[in-house]
Amino acid sequence: MTGGAQFIRAEVGERYEVFHTDCPARGVVDHVTSRWGVWVLISLRSNALRFYELRESIQGISEKMLAQTLRALVQDGLVWREVEPTTPPQVTYGLTEFGRDVGEPLAELLDRITRQLSPRGAG
Repeated sequence: MTGGAQFIRAEVGERYEVFHTDCPARGVVDHVTSRWGVWVLISLRSNALRFYELRESIQGISEKMLAQTLRALVQDGLVWREVEPTTPPQVTYGLTEFGRDVGEPLAELLDRITRQLSPRGAG
């Protein structure tokens, strides 16, 4: 797979200038931390899902926003997309190795937050 910002290498010992507006890593961070990007990555962490399964797993997301978010995450190399030539086509999405690497700390963050919250109705 080619094309995502993760394949553009900085000089040895150097890092991306993430605070610079032209930094390619900045766009990936924007997509991951977008309103729906986090939820897509967390939803796909256990297994690949078809488009409608993914939409049902993320309450409140519209088809349009899910499609836009998935398009960006696929382009960034975080999510893979497989189309089965059926009528209608069945499209399945899953995390790439890069997506799993990025999604793991997001899932850990969600777990930490939910462990610290009081149960609903308590307190």
